[in-house]
Amino acid sequence: MNKSKFSPEQIEIILSNSNVDKCSNKSITYSKEFKIKAVKQYNKEGKTSAQIFKEAGFNLTMLGKDVITGCLIRWRRIYKIEGNKGLKTEARGKGKGGGRPKEKWSTDEEKIKYLEAKVEYLKAENDFLAKLRAQKRE
Repeated sequence: MNKSKFSPEQIEIILSNSNVDKCSNKSITYSKEFKIKAVKQYNKEGKTSAQIFKEAGFNLTMLGKDVITGCLIRWRRIYKIEGNKGLKTEARGKGKGGGRPKEKWSTDEEKIKYLEAKVEYLKAENDFLAKLRAQKRE
């Protein structure tokens, strides 16, 4: 099963756009400046994602409407929380700072409290499952 999204010719076309940093057969990395500009155009000028990408020189058919809309939604969410800095350091995927955050505790007391609560929860879950199994046997 081929999961390629872009052909070598399409990759060449995409890379010729100054708003692109990198492109593979599966994904595009847009320049940080373009992300910031796109969010500001959407927020302040009321432009749609299609207008923004088209004016930036992208072939909308090649990229896909859902992709460009998804990019702008994600960039706007990051911009709202972290501002320009967030868009400049956006990282996605495993090993790049993305994904589910690890639990961090400021003190050992917090960690102990969390782990004790987790143990209590798991004990209650085990008791419930044991009762459920007992009912099935009857």
